[in-house]
Amino acid sequence: MPDKYDCLKLQNQLCFPLYACGKGIVKRYKPFLDELGLTYTQYITMMVMWEHKKINVKDLGSFLYLDSGTLTPVLKRLEQMGYVTRERDKEDERVLDVTLTEKGEDLKKKAVNVPPQIGSCVALEPKEAETLYKLLYKLLGGLEE
Repeated sequence: MPDKYDCLKLQNQLCFPLYACGKGIVKRYKPFLDELGLTYTQYITMMVMWEHKKINVKDLGSFLYLDSGTLTPVLKRLEQMGYVTRERDKEDERVLDVTLTEKGEDLKKKAVNVPPQIGSCVALEPKEAETLYKLLYKLLGGLEE
């Protein structure tokens, strides 16, 4: 008969292996991102920028599941590094647009090696990785407010 406190055991938590895997994967990224001079949060921000070239901060935050309080210092640093520019939208000054610079686009050529390097660190078959990806995004979708 299960104990009513079994739900409090770490081994029974879905959140814990997700947390530990997230930490572990980001740790694996570090040496590759150090070569680019980026943190993980800067890297994922640049991934969105490489895809969209120009985007407002609100939409960028939605893609990354980050609030503006977290995103603002990241964008300031990326701007200082010359990878993006930030400017108020001409039609609506409440909107802050972020634009990829030529230097930021050039960084993409170095970053293209990171995904295969990380892929070699993950002990999953391609089909398992695809299933996990789908399940994680299903879980994320259920968490959205």
